[in-house]
Amino acid sequence: MPLVTTTDMLKKAYEGNYAIGAFNVNNLEIIQGITEAAAELNAPLILQVSAGARRYAKHVYLMKLIEAAEIDTGLPIAVHLDHGEDFEICKACIDGGFTSVMIDGSHHSFEDNISLTAQVVQYAHERGVTVEGELGRLAGIEDDVNVTDEDASFTRPDEVEEFVTRTGVDSLAIAIGTSHGAYKFKPGQTPRLRFDILEEVSKRLPGFPIVLHGASSVVPEFVKTINTYGGEMEDAIGIPEDMLRQAASMAVCKINIDSDLRLGMTAGIREHLSLNPTHFDPRQYLAPGRENIKSLVRHKIETVLGCDGKA
Repeated sequence: MPLVTTTDMLKKAYEGNYAIGAFNVNNLEIIQGITEAAAELNAPLILQVSAGARRYAKHVYLMKLIEAAEIDTGLPIAVHLDHGEDFEICKACIDGGFTSVMIDGSHHSFEDNISLTAQVVQYAHERGVTVEGELGRLAGIEDDVNVTDEDASFTRPDEVEEFVTRTGVDSLAIAIGTSHGAYKFKPGQTPRLRFDILEEVSKRLPGFPIVLHGASSVVPEFVKTINTYGGEMEDAIGIPEDMLRQAASMAVCKINIDSDLRLGMTAGIREHLSLNPTHFDPRQYLAPGRENIKSLVRHKIETVLGCDGKA
């Protein structure tokens, strides 16, 4: 099966009250862990590539690895640009074979966001590529995304209809309380998603797919393993999975997961090298990280996303 756009998979997700996992990829082992888990559960996939990942691994290498995963699994896989900051990077990804791109104009004014997003949509749609836009700003740090708490803002439901109509986007990322990175909430804080905003947005955009960024749950076992073997990570509380499952049963059709993958890979490698300090074969210490990712993705698909068996 060739690489696909997100159109059909998000439509089916909306109608079926589940979400598709959008997992960020950086190298071979991460791609293998994600796609092997999805293949075993027959789940559709969105593999995301950030600007940082493109710089690290190079566009062509990532595309060939993803194409190999598609051939190996036969799954419907969409390749998506995560947080494209301008027209140029979106164009490069579209021209380079991506089937979906996100243009993040949330740091601009409302009118400038519309203008930039509409420009990307026109170019993408002429080439059969889908586009995700964003309204509202998530706090946190992840790759090139760095938004302080002071600059973060919830999505305003009264803006979504005009934004979608004037831009022609295929999906919309909104800010309802998630955040980028591993440190979302400190101990003592109560995580809360603004389901009232999500409900109002879904009323104003009936049948339209909504996206959640910054939705990692900061798996405690991975943090504990990292700290056991020499790490110094602070305790942190991620987004509770029952909240994410509730969002997936509503209008949210795509949930982004990145930090949990990084934690899983790091925990596996750190534990292996600590217990086997004489090992120097990358296959030996990268394999446990890959297995952590596979286990994590299986859990997310079955428990949070509900997309198992939906490929």
